[in-house]
Amino acid sequence: MKKRQLDHLEKRLLEERERVIKELGHYDESFSSTLQGAGGDLSSYSFHMADQGTDAMEREKQFLFASQEGRYMWHVNEALRRLYQSPKTFGQCHDCGEAIDFDRLDALPHARLCIKCKAKEEDEKQRR
Repeated sequence: MKKRQLDHLEKRLLEERERVIKELGHYDESFSSTLQGAGGDLSSYSFHMADQGTDAMEREKQFLFASQEGRYMWHVNEALRRLYQSPKTFGQCHDCGEAIDFDRLDALPHARLCIKCKAKEEDEKQRR
């Protein structure tokens, strides 16, 4: 892979990392603000059972989204680690060793597998 392409992918990965950090910061603020209800109460407990259910569901959704962003951050960090540790092999499929298309890496800079190997992996997951 050319130096210019590697620089572009590094920039994309760093931008994705920044976006995820901001998003996780948003969730942190959101988690903190749910401790003080919309009415300004210092208690995070609602008095009505329906409100309690709604509040619990909203917290669960926020935790789910934050968890997904955290996993995505792990993938981005792993891609940056691979890029910095061995730039000559970055962009090679971990299964077959073939070069991953630059268009795929541009769209998904943390990709570890080429399209063929990823499709095979997805097929195997569906069969289970």
